[in-house]
Amino acid sequence: MKDIIILIPALNPPKEILFNYINDLRKKGFERILIVDDGCSKDYEKFFDDLKCKGVEIFKHYKNFGKGRALKNSFNYILNNYNDFSYVITADSDGQHNVSDIENIANILRLSKENKLYLGSRNFNKDNVPFKSAFGNKITSFVYKIMFGDKIYDTQTGLRAISKKHLEDFLDLEGERFEYEINMLIYSSKNDIEIEEIPIKTVYFDNNSETHFNPIKDSFKIYLVMFKTFFKFILSSISSWIVDISSYTLLVKILKNMFTSFSPIIWISTIVARIISGLFNYTVNKNLVFNDDVNHKNVFLKYIFLWLSQLILSAFLVDKIYYMINLDSSIIKIGVDSLIFLVSFKIQDKYIFN
Repeated sequence: MKDIIILIPALNPPKEILFNYINDLRKKGFERILIVDDGCSKDYEKFFDDLKCKGVEIFKHYKNFGKGRALKNSFNYILNNYNDFSYVITADSDGQHNVSDIENIANILRLSKENKLYLGSRNFNKDNVPFKSAFGNKITSFVYKIMFGDKIYDTQTGLRAISKKHLEDFLDLEGERFEYEINMLIYSSKNDIEIEEIPIKTVYFDNNSETHFNPIKDSFKIYLVMFKTFFKFILSSISSWIVDISSYTLLVKILKNMFTSFSPIIWISTIVARIISGLFNYTVNKNLVFNDDVNHKNVFLKYIFLWLSQLILSAFLVDKIYYMINLDSSIIKIGVDSLIFLVSFKIQDKYIFN
């Protein structure tokens, strides 16, 4: 197991559990174990010194920075100080991750030639799972599927196997606490890094009382991360819609006395308004929403194709619905464009902007 490094972030962990956990890992052949002392209290100094004597390496933070920062700093430390490894397996310090599960993941790594992100996935339908953990993870899994397209059953698992190839990719991700782990998944989903879940035992001690996860503060940060791009897209779309509907309304007033039929007024107003708002929207989405710094002509052409499709679809549906229900066309356009907006977000996020 010399090509695998076991990484354990720790903040005032249960000493006896962690000590026995380290011994069990040793017995299974895991020789390279790195513990991140993420600002543990002073009474842990002797405990960590004893682990050092057993050959465990301790990476120390002067104060508590959070799990995300502990992982990023230790990834950087590993890349600077170790060359001969293929995977880093992260595990929690409270003994929640069974050593036999870590051994199983390690065996899978040895047989696989692919650079995947492996997740130890718990079963939240078990009777021993605290309600808040089961409910929170199921909701997060559902939202993640909608936002990023991958069905991940355990988005918050701390048991992960990360290949050396991808370790550097995760250094620059945002997040100081538990939201960093969701950012790791989002980056993988968006950059076609395959994520594979491996079933593990679902272990909770004392109703998960040892966790440092704050159900309000950390959940808010996790959902903020997942909806961050969507929120920016909403603001961008609202701004673009204001430009679009204002231009459309103004053009309808200008053109209403030039045609006997209302259809050409709708089509001309829609096209001109969409050209104005489309250029505005492309600039904002590329530079502020999706932060795409690639200046390929291909990106612009794909956006133009989407823009034309939206333009034609919007004008077609507004025209048809107007003659069906004889409602103000501006009101109809609001409803039609709201539906197009949701589809447009998924297309731009997945297929147009990087």
